[in-house]
Amino acid sequence: MPATTAHMPARRLALGAAGALIAGTATLFTAPTASAAPVECPAVPGTAQMSDSATSSCTASADEMSAAAAYGFDGDAAAVAEMFGLSLAIAADGGTAISAASNFSGPAAIAVGPGATVETWGINPGLSIGIAGPGATVTVSGTSAPTCAGGPGFAGDFQTGQGCFSDGAMTVPLG
Repeated sequence: MPATTAHMPARRLALGAAGALIAGTATLFTAPTASAAPVECPAVPGTAQMSDSATSSCTASADEMSAAAAYGFDGDAAAVAEMFGLSLAIAADGGTAISAASNFSGPAAIAVGPGATVETWGINPGLSIGIAGPGATVTVSGTSAPTCAGGPGFAGDFQTGQGCFSDGAMTVPLG
């Protein structure tokens, strides 16, 4: 039975949406564009690592009782651990991540996007995490409430039992 003209716009819209969905899905499975090689710096107890590429850098160090790791994917990451600490820093796409651990703490810093900056400090026993998106600054001091500002970001700190969330326009304290 031939379609009526009343259904034609709906069919065109459905076909257009299906085409956009297929095209979007196809882009997820295509190869990414070439970029500078990522760098990795795993520091097992008693070691230090440093690595640089054209657009990435990382450094990590750990004393004999700790471990640290830093990874740069077109970003800059630094991690240091001492006195039974475990530290992780990951920076991508123009972000900067810094993490420092001591005294049985386990901070993680993840910065993704241009201008994303995270600093996490593990001072007391417990885990903490800071995640920053483009333009955000997230700080976890380990002694006071974490701060999130400037862009999308999140922080959670089990050392203080506090955290924060920012969508770039508004910041919400947690805890």
